[in-house]
Amino acid sequence: MAITAALVKELRDSTGAGMMDAKKALTETNGDMEAAVDWLRTKGLAKAAKKSGRTAAEGLVAVAVAGGKGVAIEVNSETDFVAKNAEFQAMVGKIATAALGVSDLEGLAAADLGGKSVADTLTDKIATIGENMTLRRMASIEGDSVVAYIHNAATDGMGKIGVLVALKGDNEAFGKQVAMHVAAANPASLSEADLDPAVVEKEKQVQIDIARESGKPDAVIEKMIVGRMKKFMAEVTLLNQQFVINPDVTVAAAAAEAGVEVVGFVRIEVGEGIEKVQEDFAAEVAKAAQG
Repeated sequence: MAITAALVKELRDSTGAGMMDAKKALTETNGDMEAAVDWLRTKGLAKAAKKSGRTAAEGLVAVAVAGGKGVAIEVNSETDFVAKNAEFQAMVGKIATAALGVSDLEGLAAADLGGKSVADTLTDKIATIGENMTLRRMASIEGDSVVAYIHNAATDGMGKIGVLVALKGDNEAFGKQVAMHVAAANPASLSEADLDPAVVEKEKQVQIDIARESGKPDAVIEKMIVGRMKKFMAEVTLLNQQFVINPDVTVAAAAAEAGVEVVGFVRIEVGEGIEKVQEDFAAEVAKAAQG
């Protein structure tokens, strides 16, 4: 695979590695971006341990809570201008409310919204506003109580990041603090038991490769891996993370002090995982000028 300047730039932006190191990593991994990130980490050349996906799609995440149930939905648009449109925001809010009565995205698309299905309402809005829109995701959560939080709110109940936290017990103020923590820390799972085994195995292999680079005996490497994986779990699982409000305690310990238990969370960020082609505006203008 040809290693283009664009690929090298993308890897540099996501890892902080130097240009030559990024190019070598891509060459060694035949242009596989994820493998290149792992290669850089193994060699100690990546400054960032986590690689966030490129977020290019626009739109809104909206949340709604009723009793012990909370829902979060994502509706995408082509531009941020539409996300600021009052018509679009009103529609997204109604869709979030409708989501409280269904169990999945398919059910939400078919749900009634003032005499029309959500899918048909979205189609009509596309014709009215003139941009493509998609109902992309829905997630729900239940507990004795559910607390919602919106980060970068565009209006009430919707914005760029939506978080729901489910508690065993009832402490809204603490639940809001945990929701803010989730928005900022972006944990991969609630606890070790919920973490994707593939993620754990991949991280373990990376740490083994890093440790072997040190040239230390296998017995020492084994102990190093145990410690590093423990640290990894503390970084990516919500209950084991240091609580942003009080870094001296974990989220689990803070919950116990608050008289509740965190039993689940949902975090949805607009456009995460969607890749959008980056256009060279200057080149586009020059091409147009040439006729």
